[in-house]
Amino acid sequence: MDVQLYVYDLSKGLARQMSRSFLGVQIDAVYHTALVFGRIEYFFGAGVQTTYPGATHHGRPMEIIPMGRTDLPVEVILEYLESLKQIYTAESYDLFLHNCNNFSNDFAMFLVGKGIPEHITSLPRTVLNTPFGQMLKPQLDSAMRGITQAPVPSAAIPQPQANPVATPNGIHSTARVATSHAAVTQNGAPLGVVRNVTKSQELDALLAEASKTCVIIFFTSATCPPCKIVYPAYDELAAEAGNKAILIKVDLSVAYEIGAKYQVRATPTFMTFLHGEKENEWSGANETKLRANVRMLIQMAHPPHPHTNLRLPALQRAHRKFVTYTKMPPMDKLIARMGEEGNNESITQLRQFVETRGTLGAREASLPSLPSISHQLLASLETPLPPKLFPMVDLLRLALVDPRVSGYFAEEQDHVTTSKILSYVNTLGDDCPYNLRIVTVHMACNLFTSQLFPPRLLSIPALCEPLVHLVTASLLDTSHAPVRVAAASLALNMAAFNHLQRLEAKPDLLAESAQVELVASLLEAVAREQESKEGLNGLVLALGLLAYEAPVDGEVLDLCRAMDGKGVVATRRGISEEMKVLVRDVEQVMG
Repeated sequence: MDVQLYVYDLSKGLARQMSRSFLGVQIDAVYHTALVFGRIEYFFGAGVQTTYPGATHHGRPMEIIPMGRTDLPVEVILEYLESLKQIYTAESYDLFLHNCNNFSNDFAMFLVGKGIPEHITSLPRTVLNTPFGQMLKPQLDSAMRGITQAPVPSAAIPQPQANPVATPNGIHSTARVATSHAAVTQNGAPLGVVRNVTKSQELDALLAEASKTCVIIFFTSATCPPCKIVYPAYDELAAEAGNKAILIKVDLSVAYEIGAKYQVRATPTFMTFLHGEKENEWSGANETKLRANVRMLIQMAHPPHPHTNLRLPALQRAHRKFVTYTKMPPMDKLIARMGEEGNNESITQLRQFVETRGTLGAREASLPSLPSISHQLLASLETPLPPKLFPMVDLLRLALVDPRVSGYFAEEQDHVTTSKILSYVNTLGDDCPYNLRIVTVHMACNLFTSQLFPPRLLSIPALCEPLVHLVTASLLDTSHAPVRVAAASLALNMAAFNHLQRLEAKPDLLAESAQVELVASLLEAVAREQESKEGLNGLVLALGLLAYEAPVDGEVLDLCRAMDGKGVVATRRGISEEMKVLVRDVEQVMG
């Protein structure tokens, strides 16, 4: 989608005419901006608001600036927008310090990799640098609130649509999707919706794809009134089934070939297939029978995992609070270690952002130029073992606590910054300095502050492989207990997110080979760890989360048995009462 910046003048021309007389400097406009894409205008006033382009009380924009193009999926944009809503609330609006232009700048950085023009974002500073501007600040802020925070007329609010990807003019109020890795079939169709099929080859492909699950085919016809009675129930069953079944609808008034092939003589007719074989067939618009048969089929295809029948309080709840590292080091000393590069404008901006966020909160911290920071970091990686890299990664670690920053790097082209930092540290191996290794592990933990990043970290090989390498190498660092504790935290974050997928009946994001590598390192680390109770707790919990609901005949549980995981964990039972409960649960899933 093309992204445009709509620029309005809140003064309606008065600023250009009178600013020099009042302030002593020339101001061309009192800028209000909004970003427009997918036929929706997004802006900050009474919170984050949406409207049809140019439909607010501001009228038509004085200027429309092309910002570039975004190819990000709509659900990813919506997820990032949710993080901005936590920062850009109606109560936080400030005409000079936290306004619509700050929002447009942050949102544009994510969408197209650059901020809005500097003459717009710097206007408040220009005004406040004048004596008269400082004096009038409270009055101007109060007087303009009726304009800047006016509600959008109801007729101008985009209405929700059923499919936000196909019809983006309603995306602000459609159901949110957690990541762009939503489950799809091999032919690219989303799971959880009814598939309309008209060609025999398409139906054959879906049946072949579902050889390990189940399929329901609803044979209907445009001239069949009873069929329409069960349409809503069928749609509900598809949503309920999610990735556990494929529900198909075949209109025989169009798909004659399919009707002949399956010898359908009446509508509605339903056929079910289990693991590629026909399981049942019935006719009639009986909604109760339909629901019962579909649910029974899904249970046959996906019997409950044996672990769900156990009482495992430590493992049967969602672990959504990820471990992060937010402690601020002495900033002057950190910057001094960068040498001349510490005076670079992008580093100065990043430092200001981190310090402002740390003292005044996210709402007061203006986002720095993230592409420039990425460029600076990547340039540092070109020299062998640069002493400047440790403080730069540490500064990035602090910035990643903010979901605007972690969200940006989650969607960076090829994830080049994150992947190259991880790979660089891994390449150094045992020669990696202690301070660089530990801040890199801390940085990786902070990537979990954005809901956009974890699915990519676990599923994209260019990120997952170096991340697993970093964790396993750091877990077995016999010289530095803090590195092992940090690695246990990172392993726990990875295991906890993959565990969430299982609790929500979604496929694992973390490949089985990566899980096996983690489990092997975790078991070895549990057996070795003698210094840190905190680290040991993280190690055992990460093990339990990876083992819980792992495939019964899969490699993870096989490895646990081969390495006597139950016996290894049992030796740690007496450390504390909390550990005793956790060990008991983990022993059961490894048994």
